[in-house]
Amino acid sequence: MNAAYHIPVLLNETIDMLSIQPNGIYVDCTFGGGGHSSAILKHLSTDGKLFAFDQDADAFQNFPNDERMVFISENFRHLQRFLKLHGVHQVNGILADLGVSSHQFNEASRGFSIRFDGPLDMRMDSRSELTAEKVLATYSELQLHLLFEKYGEVTNAKTLAKHIVQYRQHTSVGTTAQCKAALSEIVKGNPNKYFAQLFQALRIEVNDELGALNDLLIQLPNVLKKGGRAAIITFHSLEDRLVKNYFKGTIGEDENPFVSTPKKQDFKLITKKPIVPSDTELRTNSRSRSAKLRVAEKL
Repeated sequence: MNAAYHIPVLLNETIDMLSIQPNGIYVDCTFGGGGHSSAILKHLSTDGKLFAFDQDADAFQNFPNDERMVFISENFRHLQRFLKLHGVHQVNGILADLGVSSHQFNEASRGFSIRFDGPLDMRMDSRSELTAEKVLATYSELQLHLLFEKYGEVTNAKTLAKHIVQYRQHTSVGTTAQCKAALSEIVKGNPNKYFAQLFQALRIEVNDELGALNDLLIQLPNVLKKGGRAAIITFHSLEDRLVKNYFKGTIGEDENPFVSTPKKQDFKLITKKPIVPSDTELRTNSRSRSAKLRVAEKL
C-alpha cells in the first residue's frame, strides 16, 4: 500500500462488509494506491484471486509482486469484458472507491486541484481526448449551464456559462490559475467552495464518471455470484443516488411517474443506510468527510 499516493477510505468497514472468502475471486475497480487491495489480499489464500482495475497509468507503480493479483489498465466500465478475457465469468466480491486519489489532487500537472496552477486537464485516463480545457473552449452556453448546474450544483450556473462563452471569444483559458482569474468577478459565496464545485463538474464530465458508474452497476448482476457482495464508496450525492437506487432496484422509476413497471430484484441490501467515516478517520483523513459506503448482496 502506498499511503503517500492515497489513503484508503472506510478501509476496515469495507473489508468487513465484503465478507471475503479465502479462495474467492475479487475485483478492486479502483486500485489507486493499493490500500483496499492490500487489505483484501490479507484475507485471501494462495487459491484466491484479485483483479485490480485502474485507468490511471500512475497507479501501476503501486502494484505489488503477487501471483494472486492481475492488474487491468482500464476503466471499470469494461469490467465484464476484461474479466472474460482472463477466463473469469463470475466473482465473489467487487469493490469500487469512486474518490479521486490524493496523488491525482496533489499533482499540479493533472489539473484536478484548485490549490495548484497547472493545465486544465483532469483526465484520469491520459489516453482519452477530452480535457477540462476543451470543455470550457468548445461546449455551448446551454451545455455548460446544464453541466455546472447538474454536476457541480453551482448557484449561478447560467451566469457562469454565459461569462465563459463571452470570455473565451477574446482570451483562452488553459490553466487552473487562468480559470480562477477569468471567473473571479462572478464568484458567489466562498471562492474555494465555488471553484471546488466548478472543478468537480468539469472532472465528472471529462471522465464521464456517472456514465462509467452506471455501466458498472448494470454489469453487477451478471458478474457477481449468488451471495457475492458489491461494496461501493461514493463522494457526492449524484453517485450515491445512482448506487442507492440501483441496489434498491428503483433505477428508472422517475422517468415516467404514471407507469409502474415491476423490476426484478437482484440484490439484498446489506447496509440499510450508508456507512460513513468515524470521527477518528475524519480526524486523520479529512478527504474522507463526504464518503458513503453502500453494500449489497447478489440474490
